[in-house]
Amino acid sequence: MTTTPAFKRVLLKISGEALAANQGFGVDTARIHEVAAELADVHKLGVQLAIVVGGGNFFRGVAQQAKDMDRVSADHMGMLATIINALALQDILEKKGVDTRVMTAIRMEELAEPYIRRRAVRHLDKGRMVIFAGGTGNPYFSTDTAAVLRALEIEAQVILKATNVDGVYTADPKKEPTAKFLPTLTFQDALVKGYAVMDANAFGLCKENKLPIVVFNINQSGATARVLAGERVGTIVQ
Repeated sequence: MTTTPAFKRVLLKISGEALAANQGFGVDTARIHEVAAELADVHKLGVQLAIVVGGGNFFRGVAQQAKDMDRVSADHMGMLATIINALALQDILEKKGVDTRVMTAIRMEELAEPYIRRRAVRHLDKGRMVIFAGGTGNPYFSTDTAAVLRALEIEAQVILKATNVDGVYTADPKKEPTAKFLPTLTFQDALVKGYAVMDANAFGLCKENKLPIVVFNINQSGATARVLAGERVGTIVQ
C-alpha cells in the first residue's frame, strides 16, 4: 500500500471476543489469522501501531462466571487472559513478518517485556508493533481504561475501538432495528445521551485529554487500513 496514513501513531483496542469469532470461547485460528493479516497491512502503511487486547474470550472479572469470586482475584485472572491473547496475536503477526513486542503490566519476563513507557515508544519508533497486555496491572480497571491510559502515555493521536457493529448507534442495532447510526459524535453528547462508547472511566479520560475515538467494525475486511488512510469509517467521537 502506498497511501499516506492520516495518523502517525495510533492505539487499537481489540476485544477478546473478536479473536474467538463464532466459537465464543478461546482463540479461533482462522479469525486470528484474519486480524493479523489486516494489522500487517496497516503496518505496511508506515503507521506506528500499538494494541491493547481484552481477555473476555477466556475470562472477564465482572462476568457471570466470576460472580462468586473475590473481585481482585477475578480481575487478576482477566489480566492473565489478556496476556494469553497478546502472545497468540504476536505469534501470528511475526509469522506474517511483523516485528512485534508484547509488554505486560504484570511482570513475567520469561514471556514478555515489562511495560516501560520509554521502551514502548522506542519500539514504535523502530517500526515494531507493540501489544500491551495485562490491563493496567491493577484490579477494578477495564481494558478500555488500559487502552486510553497507554494511548495517552505513548502520545497516540487517536484510539481505534474495534467492535462487532459499524459504529455508535442510538440503541443496540441488534435489538432495535430502528436504531440510527451516528457518523460523528461529541464527547458531551455521548455523555448526556448515554451512548455506550467506552466505560465511564476510559471515556472520561478521553474527554479530559481531547483524545478522539473511532469506533468501527473490525469484521469488515480492510476497515482498519481504511480508517488509517483517512476514510470515514465507523463513528468518530471527539
